[in-house]
Amino acid sequence: MTEHLHAIERFIKDESFSGILLFAATLAAVIVANSALSESYFALWNMALGVTIGEHTISMSLMHWINDGLMALFFLMVGLEIKRELLIGELSSIQKASFPIVAAIGGMIIPALIYVSLNMDDPKGFGIPMATDIAFALGILMLLGKKVNPALKLFLVALAVVDDLGAVIVVATVYTSEIHAQYFLHAAVVYGLIWALNIKKVTMLMPYLLLGIALWIFIHSIGIHATIAGVLLAFAIPIRSKVNEQDFIQSTNESVKEFEKNIDEIPILNHHQIDALEDIAYNYDKVQNPLVKLEHQLHGFSAFVIMPLFAFSNAGVILDFSAVSQNMLIVLGVVLGLILGKPMGIYGFTYLAQKMKIVKKPDDLGWDEIIAVGFLGGIGFTMSIFITQLAFLDQNTIAAVKIGIFIASFIAGIIGVALILKAYKKRVL
Repeated sequence: MTEHLHAIERFIKDESFSGILLFAATLAAVIVANSALSESYFALWNMALGVTIGEHTISMSLMHWINDGLMALFFLMVGLEIKRELLIGELSSIQKASFPIVAAIGGMIIPALIYVSLNMDDPKGFGIPMATDIAFALGILMLLGKKVNPALKLFLVALAVVDDLGAVIVVATVYTSEIHAQYFLHAAVVYGLIWALNIKKVTMLMPYLLLGIALWIFIHSIGIHATIAGVLLAFAIPIRSKVNEQDFIQSTNESVKEFEKNIDEIPILNHHQIDALEDIAYNYDKVQNPLVKLEHQLHGFSAFVIMPLFAFSNAGVILDFSAVSQNMLIVLGVVLGLILGKPMGIYGFTYLAQKMKIVKKPDDLGWDEIIAVGFLGGIGFTMSIFITQLAFLDQNTIAAVKIGIFIASFIAGIIGVALILKAYKKRVL
C-alpha cells in the first residue's frame, strides 16, 4: 500500500511539472504562429516523412507522426496506468472505484450532451469537451502546494484514469477513417502473439515492444486511430514479476554473502565477486514488475518530451477571431461543455448517486472540493486539441475550436483555483 502511495506521489509530481512545461510549450506555439516565423512554423509540421517496412509504406506529415506515432507511446503509458489502477490501485475495488467512476461518467456525458444540443446537425465534435488534461490540472495543484487537500489530488488522479479510458473508447469507436477490413486478421494475429507471450509468462519487455510496432502498423492500416495500438499493447503487458520478493531477498542475501566471503587484498573484483554481482543483477531484472517498469520508463519521456512536443506542434493557432464567429455553435458547444458541463456532470452525478445510496463520498473530501475538481476537469487543453484534430478536417474550424479550448480551459482553471482556495480557508478555520 505504501509503495502504491509513493507511485501516486511520483505521478502527481511528474504530471505537475509536465503541466508547467505544457503551458510554456503552448504559449511558445501561439507566439510563433502569430509572428514572422508563422509560415515556417506551419510548413515544418506539414513536411512529409515516410517509412517503408517490407511491403508497407507509411507516409505522413511530421504533425501526423507526432499525433499518430509519439501519441501511441503516450496512450501506451495511459493504458498501463489504467491497468495498474484497475488491478492494484484506486480502482481495484468497487468500494474505492465507484465514486470516481460515477464522477468521470458524469464529467463525460453532460459536456457531450451540451455540445450535441447546440450542434444537432453535425455532432461529431462531442468528444472534445469530454476530455481532461490531467497534467495541466495537476500542475495547477502543485502551484497551490499545501493548500490542496491530499484526498482531492487522489480523487482527481482516479477520475482522470477513468476519463482517459473514456477518451480511448471514443477515439477507437468514433474517430476512425475509412475501414480497411483486410488488415483486421493481421492485427488479430499479432495481438494474439502478444497475449501468447503474456500467457507463457514472458517478462522481458523487448518482444512485446517489437510486436507492438507491428500492431501499430496494422491498426494504422485498418483505419482505426493508431494510438489505440498503444492501449491494446498496455493491456497485454504482464504485471507479475518472474521472481517473487521473498525469493529475491533470499538469493540476494546469498549473493552478498558470497561477495563478502571472497574479498581479498587485490584492489579489483575477482571472478567469484563478479559472478555474485551478476546473480544480483539477473534477479534484479526478474523481480521487477514488467508493467510498472515500462510505465516508469515511459513516464518521464511522455511528460517531458511527447506532450510538450505535441502541444508545441498542435497548439499553434493564428488568433483570428473571425473563424470563431463562423463556427460559433461548435465553439460555444466546446466552451460551455468544458466550463459548465464538466462541473455539472462531476458534481451532479456523484451527488445524485450518493443520495440514491449507489456510492459513498470519501469522508475526507468535501462537496465544495468536488465542485472544484469539476472545474479543474474542464481544463481540456492538449487532450481536447488531440480530439479536435480527429473530429474536424477544415483548418478554420480547427483554429476556432482551439481558441475556444484555450478560453474555456483558462476560465475553468481560474474558477477551480478560486474554489480550492476557498475550501482551504474553510478547512483551516
